[in-house]
Amino acid sequence: MSETVSFYDEVGGHDVFRRIVDAFYREVAADDVLRPMYPEEDLGPAAERLLLFLEQYWGGPTTYGETRGHPRLRMRHAPFHVNPDARDRWLRAMRIAVDEAHLSPLHEATLWDYLQRAAHAMVNTFEPTGIGPTAKPHGGSTLPVRPES
Repeated sequence: MSETVSFYDEVGGHDVFRRIVDAFYREVAADDVLRPMYPEEDLGPAAERLLLFLEQYWGGPTTYGETRGHPRLRMRHAPFHVNPDARDRWLRAMRIAVDEAHLSPLHEATLWDYLQRAAHAMVNTFEPTGIGPTAKPHGGSTLPVRPES
């Protein structure tokens, strides 16, 4: 009997997901709409949560569920201002991160399909994004579109 290999293992496991998350948060830190959504001065805790979530979702360690319970993405994002602009910026940052991972075309398409669907599901308002003290902090991961070449 053959053993099933997870997507997580097929793409290279922890190291690949760590690179994706690090590149993503590098982009978040430079974005004037996304960065204010994270209340922590240090993006490290948010990056760690996203890493653990992605690893578990794609068949890696179950640390996320053991420490945080069920992901409940919509519920966890409900208090935050996730409009189409924030979604698209999230997707732009994630597109850059996924591209930098140099996954095989099949793995890239599979991951990107999930990320796009998740990003669209997180939209909870169509109001413009507020910048500054009235902006709602995000506190978790965010979700976005291949930048124009």
